[in-house]
Amino acid sequence: MDARVTPENRLGIYLKDRRTKLDPASFGLSAGRRRTPGLRREEVAQRANISPTWYAWLEQGRGGAPSAEVLDRISRALMLTDVEREHVFLVALGRPPEARYHAAGGVTPRLQRVLDALDPSPAVIRTAIWDVVAWNRAATVIFGDYGSAPPEQRNILRYFFLDPRARAAQYDWESVARFVLGAFRADAVRAGAAAEVEPLIDELCRLSPEFGAMWRDNDVRGHHGEAVKHIKHPTLGPLAIEYSAFAVDGRTDLTMVVYNPATPEDAERIKSLLP
Repeated sequence: MDARVTPENRLGIYLKDRRTKLDPASFGLSAGRRRTPGLRREEVAQRANISPTWYAWLEQGRGGAPSAEVLDRISRALMLTDVEREHVFLVALGRPPEARYHAAGGVTPRLQRVLDALDPSPAVIRTAIWDVVAWNRAATVIFGDYGSAPPEQRNILRYFFLDPRARAAQYDWESVARFVLGAFRADAVRAGAAAEVEPLIDELCRLSPEFGAMWRDNDVRGHHGEAVKHIKHPTLGPLAIEYSAFAVDGRTDLTMVVYNPATPEDAERIKSLLP
């Protein structure tokens, strides 16, 4: 029996489509004497360590709802991308899979050009664990030169809790720090990065008693999306900047944060410091 094209069998239809697009030779399998393109059902089942009969039923819409663990094994067997894996979970279970954290690499030249075009609005791109991986000139003159620190030190939590300039720039440092820490905790868990941030948390607990106390409070904060941030710049004095955070298209591991000057006067003052 072949897969029935019904709304109830969207999962089976999708799995079959992905299976037929795979190259057997790339898995060390013979490509000769195959009636249909791609891998055979029993080959996918073997790679996923599940029953060939049950996998065949799954493609035919007769297998019932698979578990999240089985979907993960099938996703790996079919070499699905993260987006394709998420689609499979949504179709089969009505929810996305648990997050799997991937360390972010650098940004593309296109993304850097986007940041540069935002001057005189300070803008940075950060990872799910709040490492800053790209910034523009305005961010350098307002928040400091990220390029002067080693890549592993370019973290927003480090800035807030270990850099005296961060404290001096805030009108209510404790309130802002608590918000930053609560939002960071939510982002790290959402990204499946709880284990990856443990070394950073341990280090900050050792170096900052205030961080340790706030971390033990276990606060979790949601993102407000947009807000006005008031800071004290050592050269320009009081500044009002509008904070907005955006997902980076095609990069679920990255967020672009833009601090737009709240008034034309603030924009001109920031512009006066740009090289």
